[in-house]
Amino acid sequence: MTAENVKSQMRKGILEYCILLLLDNKPAYAPDIIASLKEAQIIVVEGTLYPLLTRLKNSELLSYQWEESSQGPPRKYYSLTEQGRNFLGELEKAWDELTDTINSIRNQTKS
Repeated sequence: MTAENVKSQMRKGILEYCILLLLDNKPAYAPDIIASLKEAQIIVVEGTLYPLLTRLKNSELLSYQWEESSQGPPRKYYSLTEQGRNFLGELEKAWDELTDTINSIRNQTKS
């Protein structure tokens, strides 16, 4: 076991949450989602992102809309559904609880 392997698993575990957070602000095109994740130092490739977007859409957490592009074929823009916003709210509560728990444990070990 290496730290890199654990870090990779942690990133995979929060990928859906990160995607929903990005889409909460505005609809996005898949390459823009990838770029935003890379900018946040969460490296994801198309082969990982597209199946995840499809799974989120099939779970009715996302919808998409085709928009014309001046640079080629129409683009599929993903956005949160109302169910997706509710789910994101649940994930945000879970994240806050998890980070509070971890910080509590970290503080106990430093005392």
